[in-house]
This record gives sequence, structure tokens and C-alpha cells, in this order.
Amino acid sequence: MNKQKLRRLTMAALCGAVAFVLMYFSFSVPILSPFAEFDLSALPELIGGFILGPAGAIEIIVVKIVLKLVFKGSSSLLTGEILNLILSLAYVLPALFYYRRHRTKSGAAAGLALGTLACVVVSVFANLYVTFPMYIKLYGMNWEGIISQCSALNPWITDIPTFVAFSVVPFNLLSRSVTSLLTFLLYKKLSVPIRRLIEGQGGEKHEIQHG
Repeated sequence: MNKQKLRRLTMAALCGAVAFVLMYFSFSVPILSPFAEFDLSALPELIGGFILGPAGAIEIIVVKIVLKLVFKGSSSLLTGEILNLILSLAYVLPALFYYRRHRTKSGAAAGLALGTLACVVVSVFANLYVTFPMYIKLYGMNWEGIISQCSALNPWITDIPTFVAFSVVPFNLLSRSVTSLLTFLLYKKLSVPIRRLIEGQGGEKHEIQHG
């Protein structure tokens, strides 16, 4: 393995470790969801992805989830981790692919907005047809029990459509919008020291240009 590839893999692993640490600084938003917690673990996924590319972003996401399982385990019989993987990919990859074609500040902003919207859409289908059905089956619950827990915190949630409208959509829209804003504000400053660590790496540059 050459030094350039080793630097790249090391940086992906470091970004994944940072993402994992950020998962410890999470908090719930009870009125939106009794099941999900907000954290900034997607921040190093995006910043690392802008520098290392989509493949690097995937590596960062995988490292984060593996570290989480090793050190914290799963409190949801892996349903939470599966959802985390799906939504992380749905959020990060559209932003990175769009930015690869539009390498300007406005292109970065549009890519982050696209990633946010893609994640919100995917979150609806992932929750309704993947993770919650798995959760219900594994824990012997039903949709009525899920809605009841949500309704106890948010009386506007009375059925599956209102669960989507007042829990899934606003939670993901809020969390991804905050992360996108922080990424846009911090990337330029953080990318400089990171690039110095992997200086000499081949491949295309992903620096956000003015414009």
C-alpha cells in the first residue's frame, strides 16, 4: 500500500472516529420524536467527503457505525444503526455528487440543500417500510403502540400520516439543515489542516471555490 492511499484511509478512519465521538453528544427532541436523537455525526462525514470524495464518505460512515456497535452496542436490535446507515448515505452522497459537478460556494450550498431534501424523502420510506416494521416485529409491537408513544409527547400525532408530517419530516429537516449550515460555515477553515495531513494525495481537489 503506497503512502498516498494509507494517508487517505487514515483520514477516513479519523473522520469516522470523530463522527462516532460526536454521537455521544446527542440529545432528544421529544416533541418531534421519542425514538430519534439529534447529533452532529454527519458533520465529519460531509467535510471528509468533500475532501476524500464519495468513497471516502462511505468509509467514514461505516467506521462510525462499526465503532458505535463495538463500544456502545445497539439499543434497538440494529434497527437504529440500519436507519443511520440509510439516512447518512441519502444525505451525504447527493451533496457530494452535486458538488463534484459544481465546485463553487453556491454549488456547495445547493448540494447541501439537495442532500437535506433527499434525506427527508428517504427518511419517510425508510421509517415506514424498513426500520419501523423491523422494530415492530423484533419487539412484538404494532403501529398503534408506536403512534401512542408519539401522541403522548405530541398530541398532533394521531396516525401514520400525522406521524410522518409532525415527526419524521420535521425532525430530519431540522437535523440535516443544522448540519448543512455548520458544514458550509466550517468547511473552508477545517479543510486547510486536513489537507496538510494528506498533502501529496492524488486525485481531484474538492476545495470550495468562491462564486
